[in-house]
Amino acid sequence: MRRLLRRRPGMPGGPVGGGGVLRVDRRTKDLTKRLDPGDVALVDHEDVDRVAADALVAAQPAAVVNAAASISGRYPNLGPKILVEAGVVLLDGVGSDVLDELREGQRVRVEGEQLLLLDEHGGERVVASGTRHSPTSVAAAMEAARTGLSEQLEQFAANTMEYMLRERELLLDGVGVPDVRTSFEGRQALVVVRGYHYREDLATLRPYIREYRPVLVGVDGGADAILEAGHRLDMVVGDMDSVSDAALTSGAEVVVHAYRDGRAPGLERVEALGVDPVVFPATGTSEDIAMLIADDGGAELIVAVGTHATLVEFLDKGRAGMASTFLTRLRVGGKLVDAKGVSRLYRQRISTLQVTALLVAGLAALLVAMLSTSGGQTLLVLLLAQLDGLLAPLRGWTG
Repeated sequence: MRRLLRRRPGMPGGPVGGGGVLRVDRRTKDLTKRLDPGDVALVDHEDVDRVAADALVAAQPAAVVNAAASISGRYPNLGPKILVEAGVVLLDGVGSDVLDELREGQRVRVEGEQLLLLDEHGGERVVASGTRHSPTSVAAAMEAARTGLSEQLEQFAANTMEYMLRERELLLDGVGVPDVRTSFEGRQALVVVRGYHYREDLATLRPYIREYRPVLVGVDGGADAILEAGHRLDMVVGDMDSVSDAALTSGAEVVVHAYRDGRAPGLERVEALGVDPVVFPATGTSEDIAMLIADDGGAELIVAVGTHATLVEFLDKGRAGMASTFLTRLRVGGKLVDAKGVSRLYRQRISTLQVTALLVAGLAALLVAMLSTSGGQTLLVLLLAQLDGLLAPLRGWTG
């Protein structure tokens, strides 16, 4: 039985200590789009990964209430650590029933290990209880989860072999990659996924994009990231569940990622916008097929922004499909460069024209400085007289 709590006289009427307007969604990436600072996020996300945690922290919620276990022990995922270190209240494992009971827009707060619903009369009642995490509890849970690493590695290896057998023709010979109108031949390609530090990497690569003019490929929400950074979008790839209509109708070529059996959930939405897309049936992830399209099209270099690059990131994603990303990276091989590597290696070239302009500007500044002083004016007269003396024989010879 739930308790009904009444505020004592003089208590403030608003929520405190991890409280605010409730936002509810089973899909974390959908919820973060409408999450305002000070709101309480109610999600159902087992093993919160780093990308989801970064998106939640960026929205600045007062608290995150998770119906599932934010860290189940299957693998030491990074999300809970990011949330608690950012000062976000994290109440864990409250059960899925609360998702059906509560409505978006209600006012709630977290007190201790309880989620309290506030009514219009200033009263409160407990609607759920869970585990409230702290940096200490998250660190202990992550340490305990490390014992499951060997099992996860075995499962990852099994998924990798299964995917290799199922998609060997695509991986080895490029069979099944559709023809696209975007030209990659002899050019560099920049593939942007809305993942790890994508904003920072795009900002760092601005001089590289300006100088080399790579083909800009956005994977789902990565297409919006390219547009937000002020660049022109060449291609959108994905299942179209997290990309805006503006990106889809920007004039970029659209490639809809479909299941192997031909089902393409995002196709109807794209066609409804009047866009004629290319359909690419494949088992892997959307970032995989974006790289395969660039590689098959003859791109001389593929620069990846926000993609999964390390084993820790693959396992942190917690999906069997990440085996395909691992194999795709092996497939494109030496063409693939992570954006962080480019930012370390790349130095903007200075053209001859830029050097000449700099010298002219320097000489002009020196001339102005000389004319502004009596000593400089005298020196300038002497130099001109010396130059006139040197040119006198030449004037006599030409005469």
